[in-house]
Amino acid sequence: MIPLPLARIAEITSGALSGMADPRAVVRGPVVIDSRAVEPGSLFVAIKGARVDGHDYAAHAIRAGAVAVLAARPVEAPAVIVPDTAAALAELAAAQVRTLSNVTVIGVTGSAGKTSTKDLLARLTARIGATIAPQGSFNNELGHPLTVLRADLDTRFMVLELAARNIGHIKELTRIAPPQIGVVLNVGTAHLGVFGGKEAIAKAKGELVESLPRSGVAVLNADDPLVRGMATRTEARVTFYGRGESASIRAEGVVVDARGRASFTLRTPSGAAHVSLQLYGEHAVENALAAAAAGYELGLPVATIAEELSEATPRSRWRMEVTERADGVTVVNDAYNANPDSMKAAFSAFEVLGRGRRRFAVIAALRELGEEGPALNAELGRLAGGAGLAGLVVAGPDAEPVLAGAHAAAQASAAQPPAGWQGPDGAPPGAPAYHGQPGPGQPAYGQPGQGQPGHGQPGYGQPTRIVHVPDAEAAARELAAWLRPGDAVLIKGPRAMGLERTAELVLGGATQ
Repeated sequence: MIPLPLARIAEITSGALSGMADPRAVVRGPVVIDSRAVEPGSLFVAIKGARVDGHDYAAHAIRAGAVAVLAARPVEAPAVIVPDTAAALAELAAAQVRTLSNVTVIGVTGSAGKTSTKDLLARLTARIGATIAPQGSFNNELGHPLTVLRADLDTRFMVLELAARNIGHIKELTRIAPPQIGVVLNVGTAHLGVFGGKEAIAKAKGELVESLPRSGVAVLNADDPLVRGMATRTEARVTFYGRGESASIRAEGVVVDARGRASFTLRTPSGAAHVSLQLYGEHAVENALAAAAAGYELGLPVATIAEELSEATPRSRWRMEVTERADGVTVVNDAYNANPDSMKAAFSAFEVLGRGRRRFAVIAALRELGEEGPALNAELGRLAGGAGLAGLVVAGPDAEPVLAGAHAAAQASAAQPPAGWQGPDGAPPGAPAYHGQPGPGQPAYGQPGQGQPGHGQPGYGQPTRIVHVPDAEAAARELAAWLRPGDAVLIKGPRAMGLERTAELVLGGATQ
């Protein structure tokens, strides 16, 4: 951050110095909300959460090297006392942005793909100048200002991810760091229960383009009607990206390889170049196009954009991380978060990546979907149950709709014989499908040697094995009993379920 004396911090935040705080002491290090992240010269912001109160760690932060604590009540440490520490953090960040006249702020929002697009775009802007971007998904009322405060006088670009949990949230984030370029990816069903409908989600996401100045640029997804419609909500210039002819930045001739990685021709008004993504899943094409469109508006040559996109690997954890175990088991860890749209994208990518192998998945019921939650979770179950998996683990609470949908889809898939199928000993079509737990001497479905020859997937009469477990650790134990060399497993669920723990245990080879 830009060095500031405590007296100036108190002035910006309308705070009062307390606990023998020296007004001339200068904060030079990072601003943090986790006392474990304190470095010499830091400012520790005490946030009172549902389970942990940062004020209780004030003395620890000072011992670790913090200059002072931004606090809402007196603490046993030098402090700046303010009415609301989160609000004060936002004011401090906004004041710092106002001193950075040479910085271009780029905001990225959407229901899915924000973090991946932000990572790609930050890679592009780094070719031009020093860039600040969130670590992971620091995209809310705390993470956003913390990211902004990492900037210094050398910073040329801030690539910021903006999330909304209700109307007005993105507007407030743009007040902290007013963007010159706004990128809107899509309007999906994430947080549907909070907003009440996709139109309300579109209203919230559109607050980004409404914040743009007349001299700014709105980068919009031409393939999403609700995003395309945001062009009327801004005075800024609009550029469209997508796959259709109406997009000025578009992908042509998309091809997906056997590992689920897409390549395409990046077409722009000033030329074209070939892109071969190292990111997994065809949905990465849209994220790459969004980043390319913003990079193009900044003046990057199309060849440079294509080169950087082709070299990019995942920067943020638990997003389509593909790891090969020593025994050949492929683990796809996409456990950071999930919504109906990202679930579909993940299963689509996994179908390609795991082709010709026994495939397993761990999922959990989606949340914050409101009245549509049961129906959307049943749809998720049908998606997973009909995906040709050898086994499906559903983890955590509220799983009944997911399980019902999965069982129905698995039964329907097993009842449909593939072309040319003949059952054991020439059994005719119409042979019964087996759905219960195997009895004595009965094989569990999805075991090696069953299913369609050469594919290792459940076949006619052998539906996906489906189990329900209470948590991430139990999911890992279930997988440990199922997985064999050469298998593939997808792990994806809502953030609250912590399914990254399942992936860690599976990759470690044993539960702990």
